Amino acid sequence: MFGYIVRRLVASVLVVVVISMIVFALFFLGPSNPAAVICNANGRCTPERQATLEHALGLDQSVIPQYGEFVKGVFVGRTISVGPGADYDCGAPCLGISFRSKLEITELLKDKYPATLSLAVVGGSLYLLIGSTLGILAAKYRGSATDRILVSSSLVFSSIPYYLVALLAWLFLYNEYRLFPETGYFAVTDNPVKWASGLLLPWLVLGFAQSPQYARFGRGSMVETLSEDFIRTASAKGLPRNKVLFKHGLRAAIVPIVTIFGLDMAFLLAGTVFTEEIFDIDGIGAWGLDGIRLLDFPVIAATVLVGAILVVVANLVVDIAYSFLDPRVRLA
Repeated sequence: MFGYIVRRLVASVLVVVVISMIVFALFFLGPSNPAAVICNANGRCTPERQATLEHALGLDQSVIPQYGEFVKGVFVGRTISVGPGADYDCGAPCLGISFRSKLEITELLKDKYPATLSLAVVGGSLYLLIGSTLGILAAKYRGSATDRILVSSSLVFSSIPYYLVALLAWLFLYNEYRLFPETGYFAVTDNPVKWASGLLLPWLVLGFAQSPQYARFGRGSMVETLSEDFIRTASAKGLPRNKVLFKHGLRAAIVPIVTIFGLDMAFLLAGTVFTEEIFDIDGIGAWGLDGIRLLDFPVIAATVLVGAILVVVANLVVDIAYSFLDPRVRLA
């Protein structure tokens, strides 16, 4: 087990390094010129002023020194210039300075990530719990009216785009009828009640809108598991049906669901764009979308890089969790 974890950690680090190179190339060496963005944002832009900004940003250097400075900033920090006389000391880990706000990306991440984390953890847990429960019930009563209702309902709800569900929920449940309190993120340390009330509607929308796919996954996995030999053996020994279903069947059936949930949770932690934008939650997703609108390249690069790291970490955690969920899986 230890050797497997070390190998996966090394592979994960290499993947992150490759992703950082791709992100750097896409957003700092692409067709859009960061110096032109800053120059035009500050007023009248002349070729001479743009050339001065390119020199201050180090864009007139070759690719390798620029990437070296980027990596150096992550580990030991660096001084970033966004124009003549505009130097900023960026401490490690330095992901850059926002072109628009002139603030450190790392500090902005710290400010905005609690909102995304609160939304993702509770919302993701809700749709895992709701969906898996419905899927297990459908598998338990396979072929019955309950099974057909659950399966058909999940197909209907999963065919509706999520952004439409979220938008309609905000328009009617909050804006029109005021059935829920004001939405938004409020620091849990300041007022836990207001924190929960502001995220209540987004949590419910995220949980119920995403649960149908887990109901289908759960049902399919449980039905397949219930046809395995070890389930028939447990039943033949005279064990109660619920014990066979939940103690023996559920543990094996949950493995593929955990795989999907691990990746989904990584994407949620990387930023729930639609949810944050519709419900006015100042998180990573909405921040990244603003960065795209304003062509704030350090913000875009940081959100993409953080999201990629979370996906890599989620894959590693899911692989390690396999051995605890299903003894048949051999990591070595």
